[in-house]
Amino acid sequence: METYLYIALFAPLVGSLFAGLFGARPKTIIAGLVPTGLLFASLVSSTILLTHVLAGNTVHVELMTWMETGDLYIPFGFVVDQVSVTMMMVVTIVSTVVHVYSIGYMDHDKGFNRFFSYLSAFVFSMMVLVMSDNFAGLFIGWEGVGLCSWLLIGFWYHKESATWAANEAFIMNRIADLGMLIGIFLIYWNTGSLQYDQVFAAVAGLEISTVVWIGIFLFIGAMGKSAQFPLHTWLADAMEGPTPVSALIHAATMVTAGVYLVVRANPIYDIIPEVGTVIASLGAFVAMFAASMALVNRDMKRIIAYSTLSQLGYMFVAAGLGAYWVALFHLMAHAFFKALLFLGAGNVMHAMSDELDPFKMGGLSKKMKGTFIMMTVASVALAGIYPLAGFFSKDMILEVAFVEHHYILYTVLLLTAGLTAFYSFRLIALIFHGEERYKLFGFDPHEAYKYMLWFMAPLAVLAVIAGMMFKGTYYDMVTQLLPAGEYHVHSAFTYWVMTIGTQIFVGLAIVYAYRKYENAKIDKKVESGFFYQLLFNQYYIPQFYEEFFVKPYRDLSMIFWKHIDLKVVDATVDMIGNTFYKTGKETHVMQNGNLSTMLRWMVAGLVFLLVSAIVFAKANDIFAYMVTIVPGLGA
Repeated sequence: METYLYIALFAPLVGSLFAGLFGARPKTIIAGLVPTGLLFASLVSSTILLTHVLAGNTVHVELMTWMETGDLYIPFGFVVDQVSVTMMMVVTIVSTVVHVYSIGYMDHDKGFNRFFSYLSAFVFSMMVLVMSDNFAGLFIGWEGVGLCSWLLIGFWYHKESATWAANEAFIMNRIADLGMLIGIFLIYWNTGSLQYDQVFAAVAGLEISTVVWIGIFLFIGAMGKSAQFPLHTWLADAMEGPTPVSALIHAATMVTAGVYLVVRANPIYDIIPEVGTVIASLGAFVAMFAASMALVNRDMKRIIAYSTLSQLGYMFVAAGLGAYWVALFHLMAHAFFKALLFLGAGNVMHAMSDELDPFKMGGLSKKMKGTFIMMTVASVALAGIYPLAGFFSKDMILEVAFVEHHYILYTVLLLTAGLTAFYSFRLIALIFHGEERYKLFGFDPHEAYKYMLWFMAPLAVLAVIAGMMFKGTYYDMVTQLLPAGEYHVHSAFTYWVMTIGTQIFVGLAIVYAYRKYENAKIDKKVESGFFYQLLFNQYYIPQFYEEFFVKPYRDLSMIFWKHIDLKVVDATVDMIGNTFYKTGKETHVMQNGNLSTMLRWMVAGLVFLLVSAIVFAKANDIFAYMVTIVPGLGA
């Protein structure tokens, strides 16, 4: 099984390096096909490893020693267990679909070869993150996906908005990563190891205050990667990257790494339930906070991005309340239907010449039947309608909150479910139904390539059946490693009232969204109401950051540049350089090749040496005399 582990891990890296060989050349189709084929090999290997794990086995390998000094020992070690293999399947399934989709989506892009090199490098970094058997290896993958996301978000580097968004994502994640590094340092300082098994065995013997700080700092890292408030603004801005990037990184894999970290570190968080409650509370706040902004946004990709942010909040609620397997279950189900939603949005963008305002669309179901069906399926799953995947995973999180007597969290998540259904079908109604408003703007929409739709189909199937198919098998597998909490409302009557009531509530939200937007007219203006403006401007948080963080930092940088860098640092360096330059310029006449001149300089030098010797001798005699007449001077 070790061979399959190496194939699953390193096949994406080989694909990235292969595509990189063609990076500076015009589009070469093989630069897309080979990485895609290698990623499919990674998927097959991951599937074989999944069957091995389902049989109750794990695979643990130590590739080589990374660091060994004193008591510090960190190997390049990898483990395939019940948690990592779940993430491996999510990453490889979605990545394979996205790679195939990207062959068509990036067909006419000049950076075709470079794109596949970056995309496969991201998958390799993500596999390192989820397969490492220690916190140091996890951090390598963590930083790797951060670097690759910077490359992919800013892929169209000629656009200032793309480079700005890439830098924002990179810097904001680095801020959070400092917290994660402190958490890792605390782990090693107090346990003497970074290996998961050794750390989790030792953590129970630490002081509670120490474990609290470890949990807090690790979660700060998770907040950045999973875009939790207040480090959330980068996620929506990251939509500047190509849409396949959004589907892979910002829906299914990278942004869920924070959830994976909390799930993987569950023995730490089990000891500090108070920190878990804070995590769950923040998650519930972010779920509603992000959903509210999606209600009024007029950018198709940003609406889906806010939806991702909201669903991450659901996952953190489950993880914070100790229902780690439920959080991982929603992570898995969400990956399928959200990636499908993003890829569908990519089809619409191509059909509409990269237009993102759904108010300029309408009636596209006639032109794009395949995309319409798949995006509708994904939206139904996202809304949590029975029997699609989202129903099982979201309903379970609501049950967790109710069973654990966190009724406020339950209420917030229930209201968020209604908002989710509303903004999801607001988008579907505006894009695919009503008048064909796109004609007024001169658009001539067309469906995507058929093979792109065919390869999106597996995600649509998984969005339908994942909840039913994986719930039993998945639970039996992951609870061999994660706490096997059962979360069922004891009263059957209460359960059915909750379940049916939630379905009715969500259904009414869908109906209301259709009635309000199915026959929408072209709306060129943004409404002027206070709450609408508040939501449309993202609660003015980006403006707050700009005014109180970005501008002061920029102004301070200008001061340092003008008054310290230019007037002190540069001036000092220039003075030293000019001094040597002028000295050389003045003395270069010594080397003019004239014999008479050179003899004169030789005589001058000899005189200088003789005078120096006489002065030195006299000074030495004077010092010797002073030693004889001044007691203690020689000492």
